[in-house]
Amino acid sequence: MTADSTPALVKQADADTEGPAPAGPAAARGPRARNTKAYLRYVAAKILGAIVSLFAVLVTSFFLFRLIPSDPVKQMTGGRRVSAEQLQSLRHQFGLDQPMWRQFTSYVGDALTGDFGTSFQFHAPVMDKIVEALPATLLLTGTAYVLYSALGIWLGTRTAWRNGSTSDRFNTALALTLYSVPSFWLGLLLIIVFSVGIGPIPGMFPTGGLESGNETGFAYVLDVAHHMVLPVITLVAVGYAQTLLVMRSSLLDEMGSDYLTTARAKGLRDDAVRRKHAVPNAMLPTFTLMFVNLGHVVAGQILVETVFSWPGLGGLFYQGLSVPDLPLVQGLFFVFATAVILANTLADVLYPLLDPRVGR
Repeated sequence: MTADSTPALVKQADADTEGPAPAGPAAARGPRARNTKAYLRYVAAKILGAIVSLFAVLVTSFFLFRLIPSDPVKQMTGGRRVSAEQLQSLRHQFGLDQPMWRQFTSYVGDALTGDFGTSFQFHAPVMDKIVEALPATLLLTGTAYVLYSALGIWLGTRTAWRNGSTSDRFNTALALTLYSVPSFWLGLLLIIVFSVGIGPIPGMFPTGGLESGNETGFAYVLDVAHHMVLPVITLVAVGYAQTLLVMRSSLLDEMGSDYLTTARAKGLRDDAVRRKHAVPNAMLPTFTLMFVNLGHVVAGQILVETVFSWPGLGGLFYQGLSVPDLPLVQGLFFVFATAVILANTLADVLYPLLDPRVGR
């Protein structure tokens, strides 16, 4: 048996530092219980913050669009000659003749139950129009989201790991250029080149819309995919550039860490060091960005959908804004903001599970 060589004074100092062992129920509350309690407090604070943000969005969505210098009732009449009595009747029908405070309280009370009123121009419940246009937006932006997230992470990892190489300089310059390009301008450029045709390049893709309207079965799927090519390329070009730049920056920060040097000293191959050690730690900022972009999947891309006449929420918002159709733009604005807030809150809730330092 080997004798314990630890000096008695050191043992006593350690015992004094640790203090007496907990007894009774306190003995069961170890570090894991304390961490769980801290995490629950952290989650509760984030959820409370999300609720406050949603209420702020509700207030903003009501007053913001009433700053537009336009009369919705006159816009609905389309410039036709209408008597003052008829205009007053329309204002009464849509509740626009009520005091502002009464309009606000009615709007908040109805919105909390999912009722955003009736659209001025479509004469249909706003929620029905949102549900009708939502699948088209999810199809377009969801497809683009998956593609640019995967492409940005992959290229960001390769360019950072080969920092200073020709491919790194080219990909970084291209990403910076695309990230600074307005998405609607890029969409218009693609329409001119690949839809209208220019020089030797013939028009190969539709100028807009979701479908041609005369296809069924598998031909319909191909037709929709054909209409999606240009808008998806537009969204991917801008989205992948942002993801690449964030991933590249995060991985460059990790490459000088001591734990990577230790991993190499253990004999791990460079590919294994990158895949198993560097990339998982560098993914944290990219993970947050992906959740922020996930909220934009529902919010859509208003300008891109408008340029390509895509029948989604973005195009619907543009139509409502041109009137202005107050119930429609208020409902869409609240849905867009809610999607982003919920995605950010979900990212905040999951982040401590990836990085235990957060939320303590």
